[in-house]
Amino acid sequence: MNLNLFTSFATIGCLLLASCYPVNEGPNDKTAANKTPDKTAAAAEARKLKDKEAAKEKEKEELAQKETPPEKTDGSTEKPPTEKTKGPGETKKETYPVAIRAPGKENCVLSPYNNKLVSTLDDNNKPIPPGTLVQDPSYSASEKKFFRVP
Repeated sequence: MNLNLFTSFATIGCLLLASCYPVNEGPNDKTAANKTPDKTAAAAEARKLKDKEAAKEKEKEELAQKETPPEKTDGSTEKPPTEKTKGPGETKKETYPVAIRAPGKENCVLSPYNNKLVSTLDDNNKPIPPGTLVQDPSYSASEKKFFRVP
């Protein structure tokens, strides 16, 4: 009698636990069928956006090809007279962000990268002059995060 009762309770417990576990019905699952049109609509929108961007890029390339000067017979191209040519000593300067002075803190600035306080005193406790390029100490040298002192 006790064995029969124990077996029936064990069977009922297993059935209850099995009924609580979600079963994936695969492609026949109604929730999966409802989500499919959303995914395809989003994919169609993404395709449309990509097509528009590709068309814009193509137009830019066509404009660039139209604006290129005609080639000379020796293979070199002639530059328009309005363009300035850079000399050998001139290079393009990188623009670095300028830090913000920390309110209420003398000789401290807020880093433009992570808004942490950075001291603008050098090793001899002298203030660093404005416009000086400084490396952010909260980043490693390999990341090369620089900013200018205001």
